[in-house]
Amino acid sequence: MSQLDRIKNFTRAIKQEVAVYQLVLRDSRTPWYAKAVLGLALGYLLLPFDLIPDFIPALGQLDDILIVPGLVWLALKLIPPHVLADCRVKVKKEKVVN
Repeated sequence: MSQLDRIKNFTRAIKQEVAVYQLVLRDSRTPWYAKAVLGLALGYLLLPFDLIPDFIPALGQLDDILIVPGLVWLALKLIPPHVLADCRVKVKKEKVVN
Protein backbone atom coordinates (compact mmCIF):
# COMPACT_ATOMS: atom_id res chain seq x y z
CA MET A 1 0.00 0.00 0.00
CA SER A 2 1.44 3.36 -0.99
CA GLN A 3 1.79 6.36 1.27
CA LEU A 4 -0.92 8.17 -0.72
CA ASP A 5 -3.34 5.28 -0.21
CA ARG A 6 -2.67 5.33 3.53
CA ILE A 7 -3.34 9.06 3.66
CA LYS A 8 -6.59 8.62 1.71
CA ASN A 9 -7.73 5.82 4.01
CA PHE A 10 -6.87 7.86 7.10
CA THR A 11 -8.77 10.89 5.73
CA ARG A 12 -11.76 8.71 4.89
CA ALA A 13 -11.76 7.24 8.41
CA ILE A 14 -11.64 10.71 9.99
CA LYS A 15 -14.57 11.89 7.86
CA GLN A 16 -16.52 8.79 8.85
CA GLU A 17 -15.83 9.35 12.55
CA VAL A 18 -16.92 12.99 12.31
CA ALA A 19 -20.18 11.83 10.70
CA VAL A 20 -20.65 9.32 13.54
CA TYR A 21 -20.07 12.05 16.15
CA GLN A 22 -22.62 14.29 14.42
CA LEU A 23 -25.23 11.53 14.58
CA VAL A 24 -24.36 10.81 18.21
CA LEU A 25 -24.84 14.47 19.11
CA ARG A 26 -28.29 14.49 17.45
CA ASP A 27 -29.40 11.17 18.95
CA SER A 28 -31.87 11.56 21.81
CA ARG A 29 -30.45 8.44 23.52
CA THR A 30 -27.09 10.15 24.04
CA PRO A 31 -26.80 11.50 27.61
CA TRP A 32 -26.48 15.27 27.92
CA TYR A 33 -23.12 15.01 29.70
CA ALA A 34 -21.64 12.96 26.84
CA LYS A 35 -22.90 15.60 24.40
CA ALA A 36 -21.33 18.31 26.57
CA VAL A 37 -17.91 16.61 26.66
CA LEU A 38 -17.96 15.97 22.91
CA GLY A 39 -19.03 19.59 22.37
CA LEU A 40 -16.13 20.76 24.56
CA ALA A 41 -13.70 18.74 22.44
CA LEU A 42 -15.02 20.25 19.21
CA GLY A 43 -15.16 23.73 20.71
CA TYR A 44 -11.61 23.53 22.03
CA LEU A 45 -10.43 22.38 18.62
CA LEU A 46 -12.24 25.13 16.70
CA LEU A 47 -12.13 28.14 19.01
CA PRO A 48 -9.11 30.44 18.93
CA PHE A 49 -8.15 30.17 22.61
CA ASP A 50 -5.84 27.56 24.14
CA LEU A 51 -4.84 26.68 27.68
CA ILE A 52 -1.22 26.93 26.55
CA PRO A 53 -0.66 29.49 23.75
CA ASP A 54 0.60 28.02 20.46
CA PHE A 55 3.54 30.42 20.28
CA ILE A 56 5.26 28.51 23.12
CA PRO A 57 7.42 25.95 21.29
CA ALA A 58 6.26 22.33 21.56
CA LEU A 59 3.96 22.90 24.57
CA GLY A 60 1.56 25.02 22.53
CA GLN A 61 0.81 22.20 20.13
CA LEU A 62 1.10 19.47 22.75
CA ASP A 63 -2.03 20.63 24.56
CA ASP A 64 -4.05 20.31 21.33
CA ILE A 65 -2.64 16.83 20.75
CA LEU A 66 -3.54 15.69 24.27
CA ILE A 67 -6.68 17.58 25.29
CA VAL A 68 -8.88 17.10 22.22
CA PRO A 69 -8.32 13.34 21.87
CA GLY A 70 -8.68 12.99 25.63
CA LEU A 71 -12.06 14.71 25.61
CA VAL A 72 -13.22 12.65 22.62
CA TRP A 73 -12.09 9.45 24.37
CA LEU A 74 -13.99 10.45 27.53
CA ALA A 75 -17.12 11.30 25.54
CA LEU A 76 -16.98 7.93 23.77
CA LYS A 77 -16.77 6.20 27.16
CA LEU A 78 -19.87 8.11 28.31
CA ILE A 79 -21.96 7.26 25.24
CA PRO A 80 -23.93 4.02 25.56
CA PRO A 81 -22.28 1.39 23.33
CA HIS A 82 -25.52 0.55 21.51
CA VAL A 83 -26.02 4.21 20.52
CA LEU A 84 -22.49 4.44 19.15
CA ALA A 85 -22.89 1.15 17.29
CA ASP A 86 -26.21 2.25 15.76
CA CYS A 87 -24.68 5.52 14.58
CA ARG A 88 -21.68 3.73 13.05
CA VAL A 89 -24.02 1.37 11.16
CA LYS A 90 -26.09 4.31 9.88
CA VAL A 91 -22.98 6.11 8.63
CA LYS A 92 -21.68 2.98 6.88
CA LYS A 93 -25.07 2.39 5.20
CA GLU A 94 -25.18 6.01 4.01
CA LYS A 95 -21.65 5.71 2.57
CA VAL A 96 -22.62 2.59 0.62
CA VAL A 97 -25.69 4.32 -0.82
CA ASN A 98 -23.90 7.61 -1.62
